[in-house]
Amino acid sequence: MDKAFKAVVVGAGGISGAWFPALKTEGVQVAAVVDLQKERAEEKIRKFELEAEADTDLEKVLARHKPDFVVDLTIPEAHCSVTLTALKHGCHVIGEKPMAASMKEARKMVKAAQAANRLFMVGQSRRWDDLNVTLRRTIESGQIGTLTTVNCDFYIGAHFGGFREAMESPLILDMAIHQFDLVRFFTQRDPVWVFAHEFNPHGSWYKGNAAASCIFEMSGGLVFTYRGSWCAEGCHTSWHGNWRVIGDQGTLLYEQDQPARGEKVIAPEGFFTKKAPVDVAVAKLEKKGQHGALDELLRFLRGGSVPQTVCTDNIKSLAMVFAVIESARKGRKVPVRW
Repeated sequence: MDKAFKAVVVGAGGISGAWFPALKTEGVQVAAVVDLQKERAEEKIRKFELEAEADTDLEKVLARHKPDFVVDLTIPEAHCSVTLTALKHGCHVIGEKPMAASMKEARKMVKAAQAANRLFMVGQSRRWDDLNVTLRRTIESGQIGTLTTVNCDFYIGAHFGGFREAMESPLILDMAIHQFDLVRFFTQRDPVWVFAHEFNPHGSWYKGNAAASCIFEMSGGLVFTYRGSWCAEGCHTSWHGNWRVIGDQGTLLYEQDQPARGEKVIAPEGFFTKKAPVDVAVAKLEKKGQHGALDELLRFLRGGSVPQTVCTDNIKSLAMVFAVIESARKGRKVPVRW
C-alpha cells in the first residue's frame, strides 16, 4: 500500500479551492492550514471537512507536524519566504505560479532547493489540460515539420477590481506567465531574447500597463510573437490564448477552446502545394489542472521522475516575464536570462 503523505497548506484564499479536493482525492493528510487570517484557514478546514489545525505561524506548524511537503498558495510576494522556510525544515514544496516576485528571489529559491536536496516545483496548471496536451502531442507527431513560427493572441476585458488594477504590469506579471510557459511546453524550446512594448490603452481601468506586444526568439531560431490585452472589450480570445503554430510542412490552429486543427503538405500543386488535414493526437487526461501537478509531485515522492515544472525548468518561463518588462522599459531587445 502506498505511503500516506502529510502536507501543510499555506494560504487559504480563493485558489485553495482548486487544491483541497485534489489533496483529499489523493489521500494526502493535510495536517494544517496556515494563513495570516486564521479565520480564513478555519473556514477552509470546515468547508473541505479536513482534520487539520488552523494557524498563522508557519515555522511553528512545520516544527510541530514535520510534513512531507508544503503547498504554497500565497501571493507572489510571499512565495520566496514560504519556500525558503519550508526547505529549511526539510520539506518538498509545490507552489502556485508565478514562482517568485523577482528573478533575484527565484534564483535564491532554486539554489536553496538544490542545497536542501528537496524538490521545489511550480503548479503551472495549464500544462495538465486536454486541449493543451493535444496541441503538444500533435506538434510532436512531426506532421507539420520543423517549427519556424508561433503566434499567440490573448485579448480579454477582465474587470477584476482589487490588486490587479493597481499593478504596474498586470497583464505580463499576472497572466502572460501562462502563455509564456505554454509556448515552452508546446515547442520544447527555450527563450533567447525578446523585444517588447507595454502600454495602457485609452479607456483602460488599470493603473499600470494592461497590454503588450512581444517578439521572442526561442532556441533553434523559432520566433514567438505574443500580443495581449486585459482591457479589450468584446470578441474575447480563449483564456489559454489563440495560437498559430507554423512548421516548414504545415500549420496548426488552436483557437477559442476548440481542439487543434491544421493542414500539412502532401504534394506540389502549381504555385502552392496540395494539403491534407493534420491527424490530431487527441488527449484525455485523468487528472487535470492543479490535480495533475499534484499527481506529478506524488509520483516523484514515490520514486518516479522529476516533475516537468521543477524549479530549474520553470524559472525559464518566469525569466520571459521579467525580460519583457526590462525590454519595454529600455526600449530595445534584451536577452532572457535565468
